[in-house]
Parts: sequence; C-alpha cells; structure tokens
Amino acid sequence: MIANFISYLVTLLIFAIFGRVILDWLIVGGIMRHNHPIRDAVIRITEPILAPIRRYARIGMIDLSPMAAIIILTVIKQIVGR
Repeated sequence: MIANFISYLVTLLIFAIFGRVILDWLIVGGIMRHNHPIRDAVIRITEPILAPIRRYARIGMIDLSPMAAIIILTVIKQIVGR
C-alpha cells in the first residue's frame, strides 16, 4: 500500500514537472503571463525538487534540471515498485 502511494506521488510529480516545462514554453512564446495562478501553484510543487538539481544540471543557459528530475523520479519509482 505504501509502495502504491509513493508510486502515485512520483507519477504526479513527473506530470507536474512536464506541466511546468510546458507553461514555461507558453510564457516564452508570449501566450501566458508570468503571474498566472496555475503557474504559481506548479512552481510551488516542483521547485523543491528542481532547485537542488539545478545547481548541477545547467550547461550555460540550458537548464536540464527537469529532465534530470524526471529520470531520478523514474528510477525511484522503479525501485519502489519492486
């Protein structure tokens, strides 16, 4: 039961990270504003995960922390699932 809960939570976090990436693209494209309440909520959910990874997953101006976080969360989900 605990493994299922952790797996479900990790899946939600992965979707939140994908959502954050898409929302950031919408902001860059001029479709959405920075102060949108949905974006604020997604940032509150994902920033505790992405901030520590961001220190190590930047190449110049390219931020690879969402991709690294998704890989790490997927590995955690696979380990818990066993």
